[in-house]
Amino acid sequence: MKAQALADHLAENPVDDEYQPLSTYFLDEEVNSIEVIPEDTNAWKMFFDGAVNAKGVWIGAILISPTSQHYLATTQLWFFCTNNTAKYEACIMGMNMVIDQDVEELLIMGDSDLIIRQAQGEWETQDIKLIPYIQHVEDLSKRFKSIEFRYIPRFHNELDDALATLASMLPYPGNFHIDPLEIQIRERHGYCNTIEIELDVQPWYHDIKRFLKTKVYPEQASRDQKRTIRRIANSFFLSREVL
Repeated sequence: MKAQALADHLAENPVDDEYQPLSTYFLDEEVNSIEVIPEDTNAWKMFFDGAVNAKGVWIGAILISPTSQHYLATTQLWFFCTNNTAKYEACIMGMNMVIDQDVEELLIMGDSDLIIRQAQGEWETQDIKLIPYIQHVEDLSKRFKSIEFRYIPRFHNELDDALATLASMLPYPGNFHIDPLEIQIRERHGYCNTIEIELDVQPWYHDIKRFLKTKVYPEQASRDQKRTIRRIANSFFLSREVL
């Protein structure tokens, strides 16, 4: 993770005098292009990603309904995977989730240009490990009325990337059930939500009500506090026991 963070930082912040574009053998590879996704579409959106590290292989997928409801899933793979095969496994898991929802229109987005281009049919491969994945994705695509694969830069796939990375850091829970991940937005500090409950606490108007009934001040009340109670009491009256 530290090495990846360093590589991302260097890639996103090149030195002007030293930066030179890389020449790859992929023709017309528009890696840096960003497409605006229309918000008025009725299609479901699916993001996928995989994480391969020393602790194992984990994949993650996120479904987003047209009403912006998010469905998250992550799985640990107990067999050998490369980065590309892990991403294919994540894509297939997400597609199966969408199929279970009886969705007809789907927009699949991922940060792997290789997989997106292969799924679109633009690139071919002779890698025997990827050919079965490509065929299976093609078979699953036929179950949708409309499906589109779209490449997005990694910073647009942060949530799914974090899901797969987070899952890879967790120990395998065995047969225990884990509730769905809940993501909240908190606008106040954590200590602001702490409320200390005191026993036998009088209501805030106790001193005012007692003063109106008996003209008695609280014990050890200062002169300023007594003056404040008299001033506030002028705005209230008693109707029997109701202030």
